[in-house]
Amino acid sequence: MRDPVYALPDVSELLSPGVLVFPAVVRQNLRNMIAVAKGADRLRPHVKTHKMAEIVRMAELMGIRKHKCATLAEAEMVAAAGGSDVLLSYPLVGPNIKRFANLVRGYRNTTFRATVDDPEPARSLSEAVAGLDRPVPVLVDLEIGMGRTGIDPGDAAAELYALVDRLPNLVADGLHAYDGHIHDADPAERAKSARPGIERVLALRDRLLKRGQDVPRVVLGGTPTLPVHAEADIPGVECSPGTTVLYDQSYLTRYPDLPFRPAALLLTRVVSRPRPGRLCLDLGHKAVAADPSGSRAHLLDIDDARPVMHSEEHLVVETAHAGDYPVGTPILAVPTHVCPTMALHRRVDVIEEGEHVGRWEVTARDRVVGV
Repeated sequence: MRDPVYALPDVSELLSPGVLVFPAVVRQNLRNMIAVAKGADRLRPHVKTHKMAEIVRMAELMGIRKHKCATLAEAEMVAAAGGSDVLLSYPLVGPNIKRFANLVRGYRNTTFRATVDDPEPARSLSEAVAGLDRPVPVLVDLEIGMGRTGIDPGDAAAELYALVDRLPNLVADGLHAYDGHIHDADPAERAKSARPGIERVLALRDRLLKRGQDVPRVVLGGTPTLPVHAEADIPGVECSPGTTVLYDQSYLTRYPDLPFRPAALLLTRVVSRPRPGRLCLDLGHKAVAADPSGSRAHLLDIDDARPVMHSEEHLVVETAHAGDYPVGTPILAVPTHVCPTMALHRRVDVIEEGEHVGRWEVTARDRVVGV
């Protein structure tokens, strides 16, 4: 049976496939994030999940004034929404260095921070931000097991940190490390898996402090390891979950210990009943993320639905109760992976207390904002 929090208005005029956002659930997720992190000041949530100005403003009002992003469009969206502090956790290369510099110059009320894992982009960034009245804070990105970006937290990382501190127009601002490779379902095992990475980051931090360098912040982790980093005794820690804000079926299933629930659901409709026991929905992978393998959405209204085919505009499921769902029946679904799902939609419908109250733009789904 559907949770009452997802009560729907008359959806006859709402387009499908589409995203419905429930702000009451978003607000509760934000409150729970603050509680788990032991304070809003210890949070730097990743906006890549929601990509919406309204949620940035919601977070700011609740005391979450630090944000993390992966794209320059996300960074600009945060700044335009009045965000106080935004960290770009993705490597700056090519013309994006100049674009970042232009953001710093264009939004004077927002503090922008960058990450680097290589000396050359650091030098290029130093040149690009010349002439500012304040240095740009830069964190060194560390590789602690994900194997995607970052530098090993050893000698080379220490040298890079010193280089950043020497370069004109920049100031060394701390360390960043993402442990997205950790997926243990059991909280104790998750903490055990995270511990070696934490120890390596803290060893580098202690090394930098001993030679007289300031390390103001350590930005750590994602959603699964949020409780681990929140519980660890790490001075200056900023926990950076992302999926927590909207949540999805994958995390709901894998991490029952985390106190979050889905706040962005998909509205889909039955478009065909091609044979007995089979339904076709308008929820292709142009409307819901095509990863991971297997089921891409959990259909709240069809308990026994089994996906058998997924293509660009069609999701075909089998159910013993197909006869109960005439063509045109609206169905609610929880995306398995919400972050890329949000990037497929230009706007969302907002549902408060069973009423359709408006629409929000998914501003940062695009690579460029305002052009």
